[in-house]
Amino acid sequence: MKVMCAMSGGVDSSVAALLLRDAGHGVVGVTMKLWGGDSDTGCCSVSDVDDARRVAQQLGIDHLVFNFGDDFDEHVVGPYVDAHARGITPNPCIECNRSVKFARLAERAELLGFDAVATGHHANVGRTPDGRWTLERGDDPAKDQSYVLHMLDQHQLATTLFPVGGMQKSRVRELAASIDLRTAGKPDSQDVCFITSTGGRVSFLGERIPFHRGTVVDTAGTKLGDVESVELVTVGQRKGIGLPGGGPKRYVLDVDTTARVVTVGADAELLRPGVTVRAVTWVDDPCRGAALVQSSAHGVAQPARLEPSGSGDVDVVFDSPQRRIAPGQSVVFYDTSDTRVLGGGIAV
Repeated sequence: MKVMCAMSGGVDSSVAALLLRDAGHGVVGVTMKLWGGDSDTGCCSVSDVDDARRVAQQLGIDHLVFNFGDDFDEHVVGPYVDAHARGITPNPCIECNRSVKFARLAERAELLGFDAVATGHHANVGRTPDGRWTLERGDDPAKDQSYVLHMLDQHQLATTLFPVGGMQKSRVRELAASIDLRTAGKPDSQDVCFITSTGGRVSFLGERIPFHRGTVVDTAGTKLGDVESVELVTVGQRKGIGLPGGGPKRYVLDVDTTARVVTVGADAELLRPGVTVRAVTWVDDPCRGAALVQSSAHGVAQPARLEPSGSGDVDVVFDSPQRRIAPGQSVVFYDTSDTRVLGGGIAV
């Protein structure tokens, strides 16, 4: 089989290419050039591209670089900036997977005659007895990345491979070290690739949108303080919201960038019976009824009921109240065994 392997310059994608090569597939490594600005984190730095190229040389496979910078700006960076301006907390890595890695890259692979696209994600693709494709958690619970892949559908899963999904991360590193791959000991990427560790969100967003001072109030509307930049505040936040120390712990309950008001309250006031999820996609057919619902990449999935509406939204009703999910964050549905992804969308 002819496989295009996305190589980010990390150990997982390096070993994915190794496994595919050793399985006898015709493998070509591809690194996507996504972000043209400063980058010292994530998977978009110049050194990452060089690491991917050097690993491909070690493996004896061809290596290509595709420039998807325009797509990245349009579908990931632009929406990220706009979301913050509206007081919404986006998840850019998921949007990158949706619009670039499993859209533009797959499109390019098909155009060039590849049979499949492979990545180093810790997830698994399965098949039901009647031939339907499934997206399942990776075998290493600590590294499972099925949450950030929930948008994949039947068509995409049919031509997607996750070679390291059935492995523990320790074994991935062992394999890389066994043939002296330069990425064997490289730390995992943890941050948004276009946000530098030195400047952070403040520097990045400050160059693109105006910041506005906001008023911090309690649920009764009583002013408690001021926050320097309402655009940088997110639901659930406790620190950096302009309140003096020594008082009761208060958390952000709501952010209104139009009115420039941040409402805070006690931790218990964050509890909600459910959440409405928009822009929902399904791995297979739409589901309703009992499910497990996860609202962060490494969060614990909570029991709930899914109640799809005629508009395509899904109302999630938790079995017990949960902390409010920040608008803009991805909400992912799993089956009741907590192994198979059903679908997901974005919290309202």
